[in-house]
Amino acid sequence: MLMTARDGLHPGTASQPPWDAFNLGNHVDDNLADVQRHREELAAALQAQPVWLQQVHGNRVVRLSGETLSAMAETQADGAITTEPGVACAIMVADCLPILLAAPEGRGVAALHAGWRGLAGAGDMNGVGIAHTGVAALCEAVSCDPTDLRAWLGPCIGPTAFQVGSDVLSGFGVDPAQSHPRFIPQSADRWLANLAGLAADHLQTLGIQRIEGGQWCTVSEPSRFFSFRRDRVTGRQAACIWLSGL
Repeated sequence: MLMTARDGLHPGTASQPPWDAFNLGNHVDDNLADVQRHREELAAALQAQPVWLQQVHGNRVVRLSGETLSAMAETQADGAITTEPGVACAIMVADCLPILLAAPEGRGVAALHAGWRGLAGAGDMNGVGIAHTGVAALCEAVSCDPTDLRAWLGPCIGPTAFQVGSDVLSGFGVDPAQSHPRFIPQSADRWLANLAGLAADHLQTLGIQRIEGGQWCTVSEPSRFFSFRRDRVTGRQAACIWLSGL
């Protein structure tokens, strides 16, 4: 498992402001040659090939294998699983929450991209969010129960920075007129939302008991993390998980 930061894997990373320095996103108007250099450096550090998805705030999860790497690149999906060594599931973020899952005995791993819409299963997803589909896909692939999985929550917009409206509460099935521990009222129509806490709640409901991380705020640490909410034009860090061939 590896979570990148904006200062890169070593000194001398390529991207210039406002994408400085170790930007992995090729969709944010950064120099594409610099982005490709960073992606190659990351692959070398992992000793596995990351597969970069076109993330769309949905609930689709794809299965990665050595035979399908080229076909899966830039596929529209917000989650990836693999049961094969040498393939890295990779999720780009700059305020959304990366969720990494691991099955026991190195049998499989998954990486999920969880913004509030994808986590809540908003709109056409009919309440079936990325945590649900990701957990189900990994459990099916390795024939295990959710209680067997471990989850790690990466950096995301924190509970003191994520101001939302009633549409977000409704997306999670929360009545704005009622109190809720993950939504702190700020005014008549604004709340502070705890995205990592909501994800932990969802994972626990699905049966996962071993959950770590979730304490880092991308918005409040500008020297460490890219944040779209803070800077608008910025880079992307990535959360990666893979199976070692050893």
